[in-house]
Amino acid sequence: MTGILYVVATPIGNLEDLTARARATLAAVDLVAAEDTRRTGRLLAHLGIRKPLRSYYDAVEAARAPALVAELAAGRSIALVSDAGTPGIADPGYRLIRAAIAAGAPVVPVPGPSALTAFLPVSGLPTDRFTFEGFLPARAAERRRRLTALAAEPRTLVCFETGPRLVAALADMVAAFGARPAAIGRELTKLHEEIVRGDLAALAVRAKTLVAKGEFVIGVAGAPASEPDRIDVDDTALADEVRRRRAAGASVRDVAAALARERGLNRRAVYRLVLALERA
Repeated sequence: MTGILYVVATPIGNLEDLTARARATLAAVDLVAAEDTRRTGRLLAHLGIRKPLRSYYDAVEAARAPALVAELAAGRSIALVSDAGTPGIADPGYRLIRAAIAAGAPVVPVPGPSALTAFLPVSGLPTDRFTFEGFLPARAAERRRRLTALAAEPRTLVCFETGPRLVAALADMVAAFGARPAAIGRELTKLHEEIVRGDLAALAVRAKTLVAKGEFVIGVAGAPASEPDRIDVDDTALADEVRRRRAAGASVRDVAAALARERGLNRRAVYRLVLALERA
């Protein structure tokens, strides 16, 4: 009989979110494979559980999976945990799970907390269909290319981002997506939990005042199913902005491109509006 690999979700902040089943599983297994043994050690100590720990993080995931599969083959059961949330969701776990499946070991989910599922229902964004991008590329050029490729995605986009990269990532999103509805989650389930909502351009500005610690969850509404091909010439605020930029010396083409990008409008429709205002 092979051992069982349990994929155990652990709290993303509030320790009371640990399920009774997760606690019982951690107490019953032979060893725990942890992304950070120090953090998991503190969780186990809080629960009054003592178990052998095996370090299992991104840089060593591929190298250490065979030894853990050998433990399963020897009949020992393993709990796979990440620092917080559900293993394999933008966290280590995929390679070990695949290796365990290939070796014929049972792989059992012990579901629970996840920043993704905690954030999305309260974001105020459509939840019937969404796409999860994990962490965006750290390099600016790669991140911009990825966001450009996602600009036409009609589903709600959810991703993770680190505090130091938050402002730059949101600025790149505005450039790629325009002013779509969006939300940002910080410190989810913790004492200083904060969820801010608004259009993407406004959130990009507001992000400069957020505490840039820890990890953030960002949600952005998908691309409109069909962009409007007409804009009301009586849109006073938009017309005033067109006149201001033209008076400052920007060309008709540049004004149309900038406003379409910033406000998530159809570029041709904005261009026609600018021309109409010019004729008027």
